[in-house]
Amino acid sequence: MSSTNTTSSPQNQSPPTRQNNPNPKCKPLSVLCSSALLTLLLAFLLQHHHQLTTLLFTRKQALPLPISTRPPCVLWMAPFLSPGGYSSEAWSYISSLSTTNITLNIHHHADSLSLHFWQGLPENLKSLAYKLHRTTAECALRETIVVCHSEAGAWYPPLYQTPPCPPTGYNDPLFVVGRTMFETDRLTPGHVQRCNRMGAVWVPTEFHVKTFVRSGVDRSKVVKLVQPVDVDFFDPSEHEALVLPGGSTGDEFVFLSVFKWEHRKGWDVLMRAFLEEFSRSDGVALYLLVSAYHSDTDFRTKVASFIQGIGVEEPADGWAPFHVIDTHVPQVDLPGLYKAADAFVLPSRGEGWGRPIVEAMAMGLPVIATNWSGMTEYLTEENGYPLRVDRMSEVTEGPFEGHRWAEPSSNELRVLMRHVASNREEGRKKGRRAREDMIERFSPEVVARLLADEIMKIWKKSHGEE
Repeated sequence: MSSTNTTSSPQNQSPPTRQNNPNPKCKPLSVLCSSALLTLLLAFLLQHHHQLTTLLFTRKQALPLPISTRPPCVLWMAPFLSPGGYSSEAWSYISSLSTTNITLNIHHHADSLSLHFWQGLPENLKSLAYKLHRTTAECALRETIVVCHSEAGAWYPPLYQTPPCPPTGYNDPLFVVGRTMFETDRLTPGHVQRCNRMGAVWVPTEFHVKTFVRSGVDRSKVVKLVQPVDVDFFDPSEHEALVLPGGSTGDEFVFLSVFKWEHRKGWDVLMRAFLEEFSRSDGVALYLLVSAYHSDTDFRTKVASFIQGIGVEEPADGWAPFHVIDTHVPQVDLPGLYKAADAFVLPSRGEGWGRPIVEAMAMGLPVIATNWSGMTEYLTEENGYPLRVDRMSEVTEGPFEGHRWAEPSSNELRVLMRHVASNREEGRKKGRRAREDMIERFSPEVVARLLADEIMKIWKKSHGEE
């Protein structure tokens, strides 16, 4: 077995300066004018956000135009400058909305700033960030729809240090929306209370509609709004495959998995199935793109300890090779990483949506993923390989202790991985269908219409124009 720390030629892009910023007058709470300035702004905000938000969002005189003749004002607060699912989803939403007749402003919220993440963003998203700092000046807060796009613990009042959303409480904005999701079979009572303070709660799948309502969230507030995937960016015809580490011959069948290092992601199920099913002579390799989740990054030691603990005996011809990529891979390089793989696999115990899964599907890869939670919204027998759930298990630690999630079948995972590796043309066919489904149902243009319609409903209803 092998473990490789891969450095992926990040784009050493400096955050834009006044010379290339289309609007050089940086406003407080804007997403970015330069990395140094943003760092200072966020640090100051984390200490003094109550004073700043009160100053920035003092009620202004209502706009004089009739509601029907002016665009809605939207303040979108999310972890725009941090890696992770909420961040990528928020970027995909605001990218979709940027083509609509909506006055949109974005603020960073709910997670710590990562300059590495900013530097790895595509240039079009950086340029978009510069443009979206106008609503504070153009719209009074009482005429603004505020979207709090994060886990509910970050909502007003936040349970940890972060700019609150909504900025000054629930009475000042025109309307407040919570966009959130859960990976288990229920919500905590505290999260239910926070959801019920919102005017509406947007969730990504039918799975979440059921679990939120069953947990006690007001059914009239819960709206399903799927997540878009950038099918133009994640387009296999537009990218070259990255060169993979570990001395790959190019003839191997490459499985790829992308996840945070946490029990929920089912990495233990994946490693056991892979090592039990394959040996070196099978011509199969597994690549893991791993990011830390409240842990150190010594994943090689963690994997070795896991293998020793489960007692899998090394085959006579040696282990099938696997490689851990634990360095930051910029967003701009992700399509090339997917392009280098033959299939994607993630036996997760629960997902809110499953961002890497839909990215892989948009790239035309056959996908093996657990047939439970967020994946059930888009993964079918026609476009992929849904993995059977053996049983439900109880979460034994952390904030969701006592909840339940799925235990995917390790035996079926072995069968599916062997099948996909042995039937390449069938996998390619499913991959093509997967990309077609992503374009038809989850492209930015499709989701933008759904999102804009939902915002217009709120805008008109809030002004008595239903």
